Amino acid sequence: MRIAVPAESDPTEPRVGATPDTIRKFIALGASVAVQSGAGTKAGIRDRDFEAAGATLEPDAAGTLLDADIVLKVRRPDGADLANIKRNAIVVGIMDPYGQDEALRIMAEAGVTGFSMELMPRITRAQVMDVLSSQANLAGYRSVIDAAEQYGRALPMMMTAAGTVPAARIFIMGVGVAGLQAIATARRLGAIVTATDVRPATKEQVESLGAKFVAVEDDEFKQAETSGGYAKEMSEGYKQKQAALVAAHIAKQDIVITTALIPGRPAPRLVTSAMVQSMRPGSVILDLAVERGGNCELSRPGEVVDHDGVKIVGYLNVPGRLAATASSLYARNLYAFVETLIDKTSKTVAVNWDDDLVKATCLTRDGAIVHPNFQPKAA
Repeated sequence: MRIAVPAESDPTEPRVGATPDTIRKFIALGASVAVQSGAGTKAGIRDRDFEAAGATLEPDAAGTLLDADIVLKVRRPDGADLANIKRNAIVVGIMDPYGQDEALRIMAEAGVTGFSMELMPRITRAQVMDVLSSQANLAGYRSVIDAAEQYGRALPMMMTAAGTVPAARIFIMGVGVAGLQAIATARRLGAIVTATDVRPATKEQVESLGAKFVAVEDDEFKQAETSGGYAKEMSEGYKQKQAALVAAHIAKQDIVITTALIPGRPAPRLVTSAMVQSMRPGSVILDLAVERGGNCELSRPGEVVDHDGVKIVGYLNVPGRLAATASSLYARNLYAFVETLIDKTSKTVAVNWDDDLVKATCLTRDGAIVHPNFQPKAA
């Protein structure tokens, strides 16, 4: 049983799919592990660290992927990767499958068995495999650090002989994993924090972290959560009422951090250009949803936009801005899932196709797209 850890083909992706710690665990399960030279460099892991853990170093992707039974990736494999992966090999990673029909077709035709880690069901057994939570947690933390850097002022209230520095006001929009961590981080840094979300269950979470909850709490709000714990799409009427409340609130804020996402849909537009215009010069908006179209009307992927003195930050791959920590958590997520695909007695790959985790995450198998949510649309 051979496991491969190639370097990411995207030069902007600093994370890696395994660490020395998880490699030792895979070897204990009976696997041999091949790592491409330099795969962990951007995450602070040296080649000799992988070798010390028992991995074999390969100079290029072709050698790393040769005859691999399992491939550990961060991002979906591209054509160059697929050309080197044998048919029926298992590829595990963040596949970003929504709206990627052509990429999924190419992956299926390559004959690989692809597992999309972000489709992992939110059940107790799968918590340790939840890449969305592990990476969003770091994104929430980093968003506050990045916003504070762009803000250019102190966050906590300071009493000095020269006068008092007022505490910064930070507003978090979207209280999922990233939003909760952003609240906690902003509070630790001494800011006055408020937050909003359409899911009623988040009010108690926000208040437990010492922040104030801001929302239109009507009957629709009380039913605005799916059974899986995600936000529902709200009616136009509710959106208008919430937008009016938020607009008045945003005008008083120093930093706004937006985190709202709906699985499989473009990011909801929460901050309009008029709202940005109402903010004081020197204020900052950091849009964590920029890769899905953005929560702010003026955000641009990979850019910091200055709109009349207000900075709109659209950094990409925010978890990757903490590459070492992000790789450590992501690698543990992958190990927790992949070890369920291995027979501990025979020390071979043995996928239980009836396992709920397998059925929920398997995208491609035997030359076809098998996940029901991503079937090719009829012509």
